[in-house]
Amino acid sequence: MDLKAVSTKIASGSKWGRLAITNTLDAVAPMAAPFAARWDVEATRRMSLRTPENLKALMDAQRAHNSARSTAAAARSQRSAARAASKNPLSAGRRAARTADKAARQHRDQAKAALKTARQSYPATLKTRAVQAHAVHAVPAAAATYVLSTPHDWTMWPASVSAALIAANVAGLWLGRRTVSVPVEDGLSAEERQLMARLDPSYWVQNAEARGLSGTVSTPPAVTAAGIECDVRLDGQWTVKKLRAAADSVRALLGARTELPMLIAAGSRGGWAVIRLRTRSAAPDGVIVWQPGDSFGVDMVTGDDVDVPLGLRMLIAGTSGAGKSTASRPLLYKASDGTVNVLVIIDLKKVEGRLWDHRARVASTPVDVAELVEELVAELDERLDVLPKGQATLIPTAERPRITVVVDEGAEVMTHCQKVEVVTGYTDKGKEIVEKRDALEGLDSIARMGRAACIDLWWMTQSPTYGDGVPRQIAKQLGTRLGLAVESPSEARVVFGESAQDKGWKADELPMPGVAMLRDGKRSPDPVKVRYMDDAAVVALPAQPIWEREGAPARSAGAPAPAPLRLVKDGDFLLAPPATETPAAAVPAQPTAKPTNREKVHAAVRSGAKTVADIALITGINKGTVSKAVKSLTESGEVLRAEDGALSVATAAGEVSA
Repeated sequence: MDLKAVSTKIASGSKWGRLAITNTLDAVAPMAAPFAARWDVEATRRMSLRTPENLKALMDAQRAHNSARSTAAAARSQRSAARAASKNPLSAGRRAARTADKAARQHRDQAKAALKTARQSYPATLKTRAVQAHAVHAVPAAAATYVLSTPHDWTMWPASVSAALIAANVAGLWLGRRTVSVPVEDGLSAEERQLMARLDPSYWVQNAEARGLSGTVSTPPAVTAAGIECDVRLDGQWTVKKLRAAADSVRALLGARTELPMLIAAGSRGGWAVIRLRTRSAAPDGVIVWQPGDSFGVDMVTGDDVDVPLGLRMLIAGTSGAGKSTASRPLLYKASDGTVNVLVIIDLKKVEGRLWDHRARVASTPVDVAELVEELVAELDERLDVLPKGQATLIPTAERPRITVVVDEGAEVMTHCQKVEVVTGYTDKGKEIVEKRDALEGLDSIARMGRAACIDLWWMTQSPTYGDGVPRQIAKQLGTRLGLAVESPSEARVVFGESAQDKGWKADELPMPGVAMLRDGKRSPDPVKVRYMDDAAVVALPAQPIWEREGAPARSAGAPAPAPLRLVKDGDFLLAPPATETPAAAVPAQPTAKPTNREKVHAAVRSGAKTVADIALITGINKGTVSKAVKSLTESGEVLRAEDGALSVATAAGEVSA
């Protein structure tokens, strides 16, 4: 065989042998690290006490103790002599000797206690104590080995046991102080390399006590698709909850950035916790552009798509700049898509709602909000009335679609929509009749009872605190929580619940914008990277039918239309008479556009309606909407109002029609 090949093989085997030994030592070293750390701490403590001042005090105490011992011995001898000189125990000599002996013994005991304190203040080194402790068993073991041994049969077990104890002590110190070579895979960032090194047991155990984490021991960390994970053993009184409370100390020990998401959760078994550092993301890098058919976002830990189904009552919260409106756009698209879904947006800021007005009913003033909520409550009551017996939830149809009501900024609605003055009609003299409406009461009803009627409320706010951006009664009904970055832990507790932060739902630590947490009772607090949908994409979406409540009286689907209404005033005439039927063959069928509320009001006035109440009765539109339409028509000159408040249609020449 070639000598070069043999030498190469031997070298290779030697290399792998050294690598195996190194790996074995690395695996054993963490077990000895706590022992070495305690040894070093105690050794350092003893050395710090061995000062010249404490040494001088010890020497003085030793001299005082020796002197007290001598005095006590002399007093004891004098007492013995006095006892021998006199048989009378009450003699003056014996009493004096007895008193002196008692005082000398007390002085000796005090000196002995002072010497003990001085020795504690100037202790022996830990190395000296170790040698003394090992000598206690080594010397007797050597003697026992000599006695039990014979020239032909050497019984070495006492000495062997003693030597093994000494070797174990030395080996434990060497292994515990050994710097473990942490295997760091390629592709790690500088930050990850630092965190991996500091999570290693050799570093953790040596520095944990300085951070108040004594009694916790880490295990070698691992790199996952979402970052770094490390199990931590909890000794003594440590619990997962207590370790969470010490999160700042953990972060300081690791030197981790304040913005770096860190989760401390329960381990796979009792007495263990797990630390997860989100240094990576399983979601694609950069902006994930939304396309029709895409999910809401991507789980940053698993990389799976995250979807939010319809039919949920949801709180969406996020501070200014967190991307709340942008993050909700995939959800708004889903809520407005199809024949059985319609979208209603309440947006007093008049920004986001304007982008969706070709697909959604938008209310952007307090009066609009009050009237819209009134329509929704009426629709809610009607749907609950026609809900079949034994059916818990209405099945959405084209006639009765699912209505998703989105409040774009809850704080604005709470401020401006509780006492809204709405014009409900006019007196005979033409004076407006004003009523105050509370839109929050209607939204509360929708939140409580809307699920059965397929009317769902989504409440969005950048101030997720009770009494500021979220009404407490409404918040209790919003079971699904979608939180982007918020400003404080208190806001995160409002969004996800009082105990949620202990379980990792820390929305105040989320990066911004476009990263959210979804709590629906199924998901863990893993962050979600939301797909991005810009303004141009929203505007380019195809238009959808805009929902408004039908003017016909409430009836179940498929029931015949009501008979034409009659109004008796200044003569008997028919209002909105049925059109003359035309043979189907004479006129070809053509699609007709749905008339607007303004056109309906104008047609009612043209047919003879004189007051707002008459128009509302004929069209089925609520009085507030009728009043707005009448005002618009009178301002444009299409409808005239007489001094007594009667309405009439203006002719082309400016005259009132008969």
